[in-house]
Amino acid sequence: VQLQAFGGGLVQAGGSLRLSCAASRRTVSNNGMGWFRQAPGKEREFVAGISWNGGNTHYAESVKGRFTISRDNAKNTVYLQMDALKPEDTAVYSCAASLSSVSGVRIEGYRYWGQGTLVTVSS
Repeated sequence: VQLQAFGGGLVQAGGSLRLSCAASRRTVSNNGMGWFRQAPGKEREFVAGISWNGGNTHYAESVKGRFTISRDNAKNTVYLQMDALKPEDTAVYSCAASLSSVSGVRIEGYRYWGQGTLVTVSS
């Protein structure tokens, strides 16, 4: 599986961005999917996860109520809608496919990783 995240950019605080993660070479419709981010000088952290059919989602406390993860299995694509962005959301965002049909918060639970897309939120 190859994963490619795109949709990042520069946005002012309070603004919105929608990230997409497209999978190729193989379907990820049976995999849980997750979004992670890594800010400069910090460890990679979990942002949001979604189960194989979209029936279960979960979020990091820092983004709950502002970010929404979704997926379209027909398009082999996962999305992250980010609203009310804050400067502390600035990071490289990456998507990943889980080892199972559900998603977890631990990096070790993900098998396939895509290259990230940079999100910069200005104050």
